[in-house]
Amino acid sequence: MLGLGMLAQTAGAVFINGAAFLIPALHDDLGLSFATAGILVAMPTVGIMLTLIAWGVLVDRVGERLVLAIGLGLTALASVAAYFTTSLPILGLCLLVGGMAAASANSASGRVVVGWFPPKQRGLAMGIRQMSVPLGVAVAAMTIPSIARDHGVGSALLVPAVICGLGAILCLGVVDPPRPDRAAAEKQGLLVNPYRTSSQLWRIHSTSILLVVPQYVVWTYALVWLMSDRGWSAASAGVLVTATQILGALGRMGVGALSDRVGSRMRPLRWVAVSTTVTMLVLAITNWMDSPVSIVVMVVASVVTVAPNGLAFTAVAEFAGPYWSGRALGMQNTGQYIAASLVPPAFGALAAVSFPVAFLVSSVFPALSVPVIPADHESKD
Repeated sequence: MLGLGMLAQTAGAVFINGAAFLIPALHDDLGLSFATAGILVAMPTVGIMLTLIAWGVLVDRVGERLVLAIGLGLTALASVAAYFTTSLPILGLCLLVGGMAAASANSASGRVVVGWFPPKQRGLAMGIRQMSVPLGVAVAAMTIPSIARDHGVGSALLVPAVICGLGAILCLGVVDPPRPDRAAAEKQGLLVNPYRTSSQLWRIHSTSILLVVPQYVVWTYALVWLMSDRGWSAASAGVLVTATQILGALGRMGVGALSDRVGSRMRPLRWVAVSTTVTMLVLAITNWMDSPVSIVVMVVASVVTVAPNGLAFTAVAEFAGPYWSGRALGMQNTGQYIAASLVPPAFGALAAVSFPVAFLVSSVFPALSVPVIPADHESKD
């Protein structure tokens, strides 16, 4: 089930994140400005924000298997439709619809992992599942740019079409995690809206929104910073950024395993928040001093800033329970995507003034998250 959950999330990531690799072809072959091309490839992200919660509601009602199969199937169809169109507005519509469909994997694949693993193994399992996004980005990076260059944008979109189509078929083999029937669930209080009975979920969502800011600052500007501020070549900077992605994925696994070992999601989350604050502050200081140590600190920041994702995701699913976790995970991701979409323009303006200033400001957000992080709770699964 972990493998199928990873496959579903990876397939969705190939479509959603792979769109960005169409920009060179859109610019060079179709004559679009970078700004217009950027708007076009942002359509999958817009789509995913529109439907995450809706897919979560459906997961809570009909289960993971159908949602994954239907969602990935629709993503594949949107990709195929994009192959046949020569109209840019219709291409944008196909990317939007595909993103709306691909959002199904975010809520449902997480529920599969949480539902089938006991609490003492969930942190590690979710950490492994969280590796799906960088894996999807890697697959897209290795295939989409060259196909788009040699055969056109439409042909490049056959890559996510094939992967999502295959994922839809394989996800028919998903077995929905066991959960009590609605009558038993009502007696156990599992049908009660957890947002009305406790501030736990709201606090975890708020924490994740604050922690996603330094994560996206590093993700968005590490490459540019290495080239423009540190004087690295594009090739060397690309190699280092790729290496930090791998280290970050391993870091997610490590923090998840740590949470299993200590029997807590919130304590490691608090440790990570403090570590992120310190790391971004040190990065700002060493960069301001023009110290080569800043490059090492950037590598550390690339690992630390992505570490909390799996912890928060697991905690949300555990507290929400089997009849509310789909919606809760949808809410979790929606808040993060909205915050992440605001980071590039806001911190781009700061970076234009000074990278140390941008890094310093980003350290404030994890610091603010520390008192927001709630105490641990009893799992409802």
